[in-house]
Amino acid sequence: MVCGFVALGQAQSVSGTVDRAEWTVRDAVLSALAHHRGLRVERWNPERARQNEREAESVFDPTLTAGVGGQGERREGEWEGETVAGGAGVSKDTTLGGTLAGEVQVTRSADAEAGETYQSAAELTVSQPLLQGFGRGTTLTTVRQARLDTAYSRAELEGFTAALVEEVETRYWDWVLAVRRTEIYEESLKLAEQQANEVEHRVRVGSLPETELAAARAEIARRRVALINSRSQATALEVQLWRLIRPEALADPERRFRAATDPVPPPVETRPLPERVATALRTRPELRQARLLVDRGELELVKTRNGLLPRLDFFVTLGKTGYADSFGRAVEDLDGDEYRVETGLNLEWPWAQRGARARHRSAAIGREQAAESVAHLEALVREDVETAVIEVERNRQQVAATATMRQFEEEKVRAETAKFRVGKSTALLVAQAQRDLVLSQVAEVESATGLLKALVTLDRLEGVILPRRNIEVREE
Repeated sequence: MVCGFVALGQAQSVSGTVDRAEWTVRDAVLSALAHHRGLRVERWNPERARQNEREAESVFDPTLTAGVGGQGERREGEWEGETVAGGAGVSKDTTLGGTLAGEVQVTRSADAEAGETYQSAAELTVSQPLLQGFGRGTTLTTVRQARLDTAYSRAELEGFTAALVEEVETRYWDWVLAVRRTEIYEESLKLAEQQANEVEHRVRVGSLPETELAAARAEIARRRVALINSRSQATALEVQLWRLIRPEALADPERRFRAATDPVPPPVETRPLPERVATALRTRPELRQARLLVDRGELELVKTRNGLLPRLDFFVTLGKTGYADSFGRAVEDLDGDEYRVETGLNLEWPWAQRGARARHRSAAIGREQAAESVAHLEALVREDVETAVIEVERNRQQVAATATMRQFEEEKVRAETAKFRVGKSTALLVAQAQRDLVLSQVAEVESATGLLKALVTLDRLEGVILPRRNIEVREE
């Protein structure tokens, strides 16, 4: 059994979303959950922890034993006697720290003088520690620690998954930004070429000096350089995105990625900061892991504190024996009134107990370290959430501001172009106005994708990135 992922409310399966011409951001996330190599490795860790838990629980399983054997004596070429014995038993450790054991044995003896005799024996032994090793709080410590390790591993998987979802969505919007930027640069290059053609025509007819042509051609070169860099960045981001969502596609030279989700930010949810912080403190996987370590340290303290006690064990053994000249009568003889009882106490007390004291002190230090780590992590979570909220608000305001800036830059280009055509401006001023327009168009797309990425980061830092995308970690 291994941990898998269920995308609630999704009609199609995860594997059915990978072969498509266009990818939504959700398609990319679901494909990453199904194909990411690192996540495939992480998914096995909770199952390994679960097996360790079962191994710890197996200490209380009963143990069955059985055996048979014999011996004989030969003197002067003749058998003087032989003995054959067989038996079976069962023992079990209890959650109180004691042991229950029962054994039945039958022995057959034969010699030349006495003939065949049979002996049957049954024995029941109960042993129970009274100090060190006594009680469920001590005996179940290892089992409880193993269960905490399983929960820790599951929280670790959820944290890895949340980080992967954030990375996929961030790379998706980075790629969308690079593609949109490339499209803007391509359009700006066409405008620059049209402007240069117009300048060349007016230079030929003598309405402009030849010096205007150099500025137009320099602008073409500048925009071509920007276009080359943008295309290269888009290609590199596409490779990174394929590695995340479908690594095997990297071996296909004909692969193509087309986004089906536009960078349109949703309305920003207005929730009080204390509420967001409280949610993060409750749901962040890192904090859950840190708190589990504190609980584990508490159990280790219980274990080592018990180890400081002396060892005092009480035991009682009840046995019965039957004798007869046949197997059946020997077994029946066990119903007789005769029986054997042994009881007593065993005391063991290391004088200095330096090892036990050192283990207990080490456990106490570890527990204090874990508690301090939780407090430190809680402070970091508060800082993370507040910083993320600030970043979301900054990007939200940038969306409106860059849209307004782009509109004014468009008016500026139209005005400068009109002035140039009537001889009241220069090709350099038109190129500068067009360049400012390109920068404003890029800034507008950057602010939109920046807000989308900031919202993704806020969801992860608040600990709600998986439930808000209806993704649940389940055991398959």
